[in-house]
Amino acid sequence: QVQLVESGGGLVQAGGSLRLSCAASGRSFNNYDLGWFRQAPGKERQFVAAISRNSGNTVYSDSVKGRFTISRDDAKNTMYLQMNSLKPEDTAVYYCAADRHTIVLSKSTWAYDYWGQGTQVTVSS
Repeated sequence: QVQLVESGGGLVQAGGSLRLSCAASGRSFNNYDLGWFRQAPGKERQFVAAISRNSGNTVYSDSVKGRFTISRDDAKNTMYLQMNSLKPEDTAVYYCAADRHTIVLSKSTWAYDYWGQGTQVTVSS
């Protein structure tokens, strides 16, 4: 089992940058695929980015591709999401998640076994 805690959210102006972190406790962090999702008020939780167990593969939603970068440091049990060129439509609660079992890197919420509590990102225009 793994526990996840997000940090790094906040208020930023459009065009600015933030870096989110997801710190994990528990064992075998390097055995999990990891993902970032976000949820705006009144909307469903949506996929943002994911990174595979060996960091060999990454995948992004079309809405963030070219602006966001996902990475992980297994030695620190931490995952990151570097967010650049932020837009007001990026405003949401951002969640990190860990997937222990799915073979293929997934964009689906159902594939992820463990979730953090979320961190708020607000982008002002």
